[in-house]
Amino acid sequence: MSSTRKIAVVTGVLFLVTEVAAIGGLALYGPVLQGADYVLGPGADVRVFLGAVCEFVLALAVVGTGVALFPVVKEHNEGAALGYVCLRLMEAAVIVVGIISLLSVVTLRKESAGAAGAEAASLLTAGRTLSAIHDWTFLFGPNFVLGANTLVLAYLMFRSRLVPRFIAVLGLVGGAMICASANAVLFGLYAQVSVAGSLAALPVFAWEVTLAVRLLTKGFTAPAQLPKTPEKWASSSEVLGGHNLAPR
Repeated sequence: MSSTRKIAVVTGVLFLVTEVAAIGGLALYGPVLQGADYVLGPGADVRVFLGAVCEFVLALAVVGTGVALFPVVKEHNEGAALGYVCLRLMEAAVIVVGIISLLSVVTLRKESAGAAGAEAASLLTAGRTLSAIHDWTFLFGPNFVLGANTLVLAYLMFRSRLVPRFIAVLGLVGGAMICASANAVLFGLYAQVSVAGSLAALPVFAWEVTLAVRLLTKGFTAPAQLPKTPEKWASSSEVLGGHNLAPR
């Protein structure tokens, strides 16, 4: 298996991992996100911990896609390729902030046993604040930043023809729609977890799954060139005026 084929397979697997981990994390976080009084109730800490593990795996896979693709896409536009890696790192960082905020709610719940009166009200406010922080990270990470990095990668794929054009176009549409939806949520037009929000997220979900399947089954379309190592330069010596210019 060639190096670029391996990169395609690894990237495809990582994209699928991001989808599964994102859905799993959101589902497992249900009790702490939907229960305003979670910090004072019996809790479902194990479930929240599993959600945190899912989101941590998500953050690692998000970074992995950027790192895995960089050697291939940088040959077509190094600046855009570096921008994609940076945006993926930013998305992962925002996700981790959200994880920490919800784990902090669990810590408060454990320490709130027997709390009453003013102390209970204070804990409730703190818990709601931490949950609100997660809501904002969910908006800015898997929406604003995801939309931006999707547009960058789809543009790279469209210009380089590393995948069929229809897949790249799907990414451009998906990235634009998720960014527009994030703005709509930001200005209160509808809730992020809603029918409208889910419909706006479908194209970017379809883009990532379609791209993953394509990379896993057929790899890159155009010849993908990796940077040459000095050893490869030496093996293909160039001679000018009778002098061998290849590194030794």
